[in-house]
Amino acid sequence: MPEIFAGTAGWSYDDWSPAFYPESPSKGFDKLSYYSDYFNSVEVNVTYYTYLNSRIVAGWLDKVEKKNDFQFIIKMHQDFTHKRFFTPEQIRMFRYNLDILDEGGKLAGVLMQFPYSFMFDNSALGYVERLREAFDKYRLFPEVRHKSWLCAEALAYMSEKNLSVCTIDQPQIGQSIPFRTMITTDTAYIRFHGRNVQSWKQSITDFGKKQTYAEQSSRYKYLYSPGELSEIENAVREVFDKVKKVFIIMNNHPSGYAVANAFELLYLLKDFKKLDIPSNTIEHFPRLAVIAS
Repeated sequence: MPEIFAGTAGWSYDDWSPAFYPESPSKGFDKLSYYSDYFNSVEVNVTYYTYLNSRIVAGWLDKVEKKNDFQFIIKMHQDFTHKRFFTPEQIRMFRYNLDILDEGGKLAGVLMQFPYSFMFDNSALGYVERLREAFDKYRLFPEVRHKSWLCAEALAYMSEKNLSVCTIDQPQIGQSIPFRTMITTDTAYIRFHGRNVQSWKQSITDFGKKQTYAEQSSRYKYLYSPGELSEIENAVREVFDKVKKVFIIMNNHPSGYAVANAFELLYLLKDFKKLDIPSNTIEHFPRLAVIAS
């Protein structure tokens, strides 16, 4: 049985109250501290948009200091994955915060999330190699979204270079990569974007337009059904004998759906061990009552 790390993509969402966070929190309430009482990993998304002040990152360590198994996965800045133009100074700035978490024993790795347009060819492979060389100190999780990467050459490269390719579940549109567990190292990383096909298509149409938070997030608004989660559980269990660690990250964050599904998958993968779940979360998602301790 590998170590299982389960959590969500991000933790600071206003619409998670009262679905997860208390509706009327006490003075001094901190979302990350509260979150880490229930989950042992989190994917940090804000690092995709900005180079954070190191004091913020050090503060994260303080908040999870007593959670020995808690791990952060840091999303690589868009300069590296989407703009694909970076300088030595940008590498230094990004690595500085990674080192803070790494030295604190809380860094699981770095998510390299590439867009759908990043298709497999020799040039793309060469670019991934540039990033690998720049960040070779850390565990790297390349996420590719175009199914051209489902080829022997790409997977052999990932395995040879010790890159833990990320398995994703996303709406099947065009040449999107399908949900298929791919193992290239002793660590599995599996992300769930939901299956909201209609809103995903709309987001492509609305790309570049000014949108509200709800409009921007709508493509991720999807609550996996118990039947879908059972199928996912079976797929994940197939890799248990191939890896030492499994990271499960739910990105279907609107309305707290990611929290509910993270609890449900954790329950299934932990052999139906009852979980500590906030009462307000059970009230918001009644079907969680049967898995709560």
